[in-house]
Amino acid sequence: MNVFTIKDLENLSGIKAHTIRIWEQRYNFLKPCRTETNIRYYCSQELKTVLNISLLNKYGYKISHIDKMSEQELKSKIYALSDTEARQERLVNELIAHMIDLDITSFERELDCYVLMHGIDRAISQIVFPFLYRIGILWLTNHIHPAQEHLVSNIIRQKLIVGIEGAVSFRQVPRTILLFLPEGEHHELGLLYVHYLLRSHGVKVLYLGADVPLKDVEFVSKYKAPDYLYTHLTGITGSFSFEKFLAQIGQRIPDIPLVISGQLARTHLRKIPPSVSFKRTITEVLEFVARLAPSA
Repeated sequence: MNVFTIKDLENLSGIKAHTIRIWEQRYNFLKPCRTETNIRYYCSQELKTVLNISLLNKYGYKISHIDKMSEQELKSKIYALSDTEARQERLVNELIAHMIDLDITSFERELDCYVLMHGIDRAISQIVFPFLYRIGILWLTNHIHPAQEHLVSNIIRQKLIVGIEGAVSFRQVPRTILLFLPEGEHHELGLLYVHYLLRSHGVKVLYLGADVPLKDVEFVSKYKAPDYLYTHLTGITGSFSFEKFLAQIGQRIPDIPLVISGQLARTHLRKIPPSVSFKRTITEVLEFVARLAPSA
């Protein structure tokens, strides 16, 4: 059984923890359990409830009205939302729920239906990446079981690889990017998404993959001289030191700029070397790719 903190609910739903606490006091749809030290925790059903309620609230429904709805009425209202972004958000919420329930058949069916209707390009940008962005915090805090992560990761990995293989650009950009994940980092999906973006914009990619020793990055950099190094850091376990990693790569590969995206880039607050740049949001990642491949 999964249990979630109020911070998990905040990160997944976009609703501030303070607001969630107010909802608990005023309404009946949330009843968290508490540890012996009086810390709130939430079950899977409560997470799914918050996702649904936050979606309806975002698109105009008052919380006081939502509180009076039956479960069937709430679902009916959600499926009646006509706004395109609301429908995309609903699907992302459903993928999160399927992952938590280990309903892998429904997870893949929902994703395949979207690919069939809208194409792999839109499925990756509108559904897959928002899903990865929102659940990244659960991977980082170990609030989902590794089996849940592996099952959905393998499905998404297959879709991303299909997208990368089918990515077509009518022009080639005279830029080369070396993509890698350092030793200890195995969350490859974010990096695969960046690979897809670069390929679809005509940028040449050298893809080293996950858990790569720095000496291998140095070797390829020496002989291929890429314009940038790029890594996407979700959550490295063990003895990994972010500061040590930045220092070592600056010493061993001083002449090639390093770009970092992912959860660790969003949360890192210390000063970074001039040759390193963070892309803390998907918008910043897209802007970086657009600057590499400006419109003709």
